[in-house]
Amino acid sequence: MVEALRRLVHACDHPGEIADELRGQGRRVVRVLGQDAPYALLRAHGLAPVRMVPRPGPTPEADALAGAGLLSQRGQSLLQQIAADTSGDPILFTRADSDLPQIFAAVRELIRQGDLPPRPIHLLDLLHLPRPSSRSYNERRLVQLGEWLDGLGGRTEDGALAREAAAERARAATVEPLAGVARIAAIGAAHALKPEAWARAVAALAESHPNGRRTFVLGSPQFSTARQREFEKQQFVTVADDQDWGDPLLAAWSGSPDTLAGLADPSRLAPRMLVRVEDRLASVLERMAELHLDHVLIVQSHGEEATAWDSGFLRDGLKAAGHKVEVIGDFTDTPPPSLDAPRPARAGGQRSRKSLASIASFGSFQRGWFGEIRDAAARGEPLAVVNANSPQEVLRAMGIPFVVNQWWASIVAAKQQSGRYFGLLQNHGYPSDVEAYSAQGIASAFDTSETEAPWGGLPRPAFVQAVLGTDATPRIFDHWSRETGADLFLFERSAETRQDFPIDWWDSLQDRWQETIEPERLDLMTAELHALIERMEAASGHRFDPDRFAEIMELVNEQEDYYRRTRDLIASAPRAPVSISDTMPATMVPQWHRGTVWARDAARSFYEEVAARDAAGDVPCADEKLRLMWIGRGMWSDMGFYQRWEESHGAVFVWSMYLALAADGYIRRSAPGQDPLRALAARFVTMGDELRMPTWAGAWHVKEAETHRVDGAIALSDADPFVLRALRRAGVPVLALDLDNYNQESSDAADVDARIVAFLEGEVTHYRARR
Repeated sequence: MVEALRRLVHACDHPGEIADELRGQGRRVVRVLGQDAPYALLRAHGLAPVRMVPRPGPTPEADALAGAGLLSQRGQSLLQQIAADTSGDPILFTRADSDLPQIFAAVRELIRQGDLPPRPIHLLDLLHLPRPSSRSYNERRLVQLGEWLDGLGGRTEDGALAREAAAERARAATVEPLAGVARIAAIGAAHALKPEAWARAVAALAESHPNGRRTFVLGSPQFSTARQREFEKQQFVTVADDQDWGDPLLAAWSGSPDTLAGLADPSRLAPRMLVRVEDRLASVLERMAELHLDHVLIVQSHGEEATAWDSGFLRDGLKAAGHKVEVIGDFTDTPPPSLDAPRPARAGGQRSRKSLASIASFGSFQRGWFGEIRDAAARGEPLAVVNANSPQEVLRAMGIPFVVNQWWASIVAAKQQSGRYFGLLQNHGYPSDVEAYSAQGIASAFDTSETEAPWGGLPRPAFVQAVLGTDATPRIFDHWSRETGADLFLFERSAETRQDFPIDWWDSLQDRWQETIEPERLDLMTAELHALIERMEAASGHRFDPDRFAEIMELVNEQEDYYRRTRDLIASAPRAPVSISDTMPATMVPQWHRGTVWARDAARSFYEEVAARDAAGDVPCADEKLRLMWIGRGMWSDMGFYQRWEESHGAVFVWSMYLALAADGYIRRSAPGQDPLRALAARFVTMGDELRMPTWAGAWHVKEAETHRVDGAIALSDADPFVLRALRRAGVPVLALDLDNYNQESSDAADVDARIVAFLEGEVTHYRARR
């Protein structure tokens, strides 16, 4: 029994060594990232799938190749393993978390640029929201996976998938009686060992009954047996859990399908972050009652954002049911953040001076519009609050008032309320340092101050909507929906899976989007838009007007075309007629209202004023010496930051993502016979790729740097390191600051300023002189 357990622990904790053994035996190994991968299908093709999971420790090669910021520590560890692996084994990625498609894209780009040796890679973009459109998408992606496996030489025989599925079903029953280290080791080892070797080892553990307090475990996944071994030292024995790489896998094995249609079921192996927290709590309570358990450990690993959002609710719900609950960090990790104590607010930044007449009325317009929003909500009109990457044009065509979550966050920041809102989040059991910028909407639900609430406060929404992007997104919006009673609609976020695609997308996406974007992605988003319309019509009583929608789409295209002309004018001007202190608000305020005549006319007035300034030689910095790019979100709480460098060094920020993305990322024209709703899908299906997806984002930023003749780029902590890498390779000096646009409490303002001064007077000045 001891030897069997040792073998399982080794296979769980060191799957790379198992891959070496299998390769040495002549097996065709495929490394797998993502717990929702169809292992039975891979084995049915005659392959030996071996999982790859994150490990603690330094990541020097990954840091050198990709820098920091693109991935979590877990993702960086996976990239490190890939970079260090010289086997050439094929790698299969899924999108079980938000890091995995980013790692796939990073590896694809590193191979393209010759920084990693070529090897077969594939992204199986499985979706998990329970919708027919997600199932249809999965079916098509599984067919593509089969073609890739065939290309590896992995031919499947008739009945092979049924045999492997039956083996998985048997495997679940074998593991169920195990507990503690043996249970975790058996689950992990099943994703590495040969099935027959695994079965022999698990059978030898039938009499294994570790001593200790029988415990249920929640929270961050266990990627190895290390955590459970530490538990057992403290006399805790896990008999059940609700975590990725744990008992949910056993449940999936129990119902293992033997057809591709069955494997395409979105609910199969759904990551815990996509399960509604109230359903999850109810399931845990039922399971604990069945097993007669009264003790729970909630493990909150450092940097694991989904669990950070759920810990407080799960803790309180379990305690209310009479259970003893402990929230802990990993034993090899930092402690979890406090769920109780609010953080102090940091002093506000410097307001910028406004120089454009075309934006002078924006403040009063916004206040008037928001007052109407508040009045409509007070009358009982349903209000929607949506993320910036959610297709708002549908709501406008239905006449449903809405507020964009990130716009509201900018108002909170501008009114210097961020510190107070951090406190509101923490006082209600939520983290203040996990996507703080996107969490200000839910924080507003707790703001009862009539005097301090920005602009009178955000009304309680009837609908909240977002596209799945980060691991925290579904958790933030799930809790927001629960706290306010709002109807929740989450859009699937698909990923670019092709090895080769048009990297000069900025021209083709305007009119040739149908041929530029993968049809699977367009079909999915179009279907989801139809599902949203049906849902909203039923819930609100409002009707979708196709003719009105077509007008809105045309207005948006006109508005974005004015931004494109403005962007091009600034790029070509001998001296910048405006800086981003002007262009950021001039772009973003109308963007929140795109599809209206006011927004189109505001964009036109902005263009005309910039053109007039350029013709007259009217510039914000008469002594312009340096031209800079700003990479990342805007410093909305300190817009005067940008103008300080004009005054001290003649350095003008001529570029930000706001105007540039409006220029290149939004225009989607419909040709005769094309569905405008599909054109809207084309607008949103790639949103985010342009800024943060390796290859997509890097080539575009380099193009923008060249056309704007910039002398250097300054980046925030949220900047994509592959963008910075591409800029550096193009020769552009880059300064990466460890600075958040919203939560600046931990930053050293004097140090930041000193680094910028050194950068401007050193690398940027020298680069300008060479150019």
